[in-house]
Amino acid sequence: MIKTYIYKLYNSDRNKTLVDMVHLSAEIYNHCIALHRGYYRLYKVYLKKTKLQAHLTKLKKLECYKHWNNLNSQAIQDITDRIERAYTLFFRNLKRKIKCSPPGFKKRKKYKSFLLKQTGYKFGNDNTVCIMKKQYKFWKSRDFDGKIKTVTIKRNSIGDFYIYVVCELDTSISPIKIRSGKSVGFDFGVKNYLTASDKNNIESPLFFKQSQNKLKKSHKVLSRKKKGSNNRWKALQTLDKQYIKIVNQRKDFQFKLANQLCKEYDIICLESLNLKGMQKRWGKKISDLSHGNFVSILKHQSIKYGRYYRDR
Repeated sequence: MIKTYIYKLYNSDRNKTLVDMVHLSAEIYNHCIALHRGYYRLYKVYLKKTKLQAHLTKLKKLECYKHWNNLNSQAIQDITDRIERAYTLFFRNLKRKIKCSPPGFKKRKKYKSFLLKQTGYKFGNDNTVCIMKKQYKFWKSRDFDGKIKTVTIKRNSIGDFYIYVVCELDTSISPIKIRSGKSVGFDFGVKNYLTASDKNNIESPLFFKQSQNKLKKSHKVLSRKKKGSNNRWKALQTLDKQYIKIVNQRKDFQFKLANQLCKEYDIICLESLNLKGMQKRWGKKISDLSHGNFVSILKHQSIKYGRYYRDR
């Protein structure tokens, strides 16, 4: 079983090094995209990952690309893996006649993360982690279990950094779960988030709707600011903080609800979702409710609690 633990890094001046690493990752990513496009124009086939990695290894030895060595080699390898997956999906969609665009260039400000596998990080006994020979402190809300597979350093839209620790857990020995003997079926809705077969309905929280007036004011303030100014940047930060708060409220509600259902019921049946049809009919309310994300959370929690889950 794979489990991801998320920790927030302390805000510190040394986080500027992580910013440089993210920007360096964006530079390498854009360089790889340019190589892909040039290779396709010449040979009418896309550049394979093995050739791209071998070419990057040669480039790092040149003087003008020597600064690429500041980034961990496995992080560079992951960039090529991302591009490979993106092009594979692009060509698959073309065969299915699905409209899509090939992977494109990304601005440094919008590039978010880099990934480390076996090397480049080391966790201390306390709330410290060494990332590429520099110590950082993080909010250790809980201990992580199992074997560490990957560590991702990710930056959000307001500049805060988080560590995503992906661990592989041993599920061969699992504690005995208490059974309630109850089963339930749920239908998704708008007024009621979940309509239950035993009439224990869950009302929709609608966090986005509750914050809509504040968001409108923040958007108006942002529209009045001059582009490129510090005041516009501050207004954008304020707006991003409001959106992040809504996402966190929604995620907190969904995790607490999933835990509550798994503790109360042994068998949980959910309605099969047609999200595109629901969005056409109800619009942004469906995006606010985020039913699809709740389904994935409930699936994960049902495995954790040893419950039976199925779509109907």
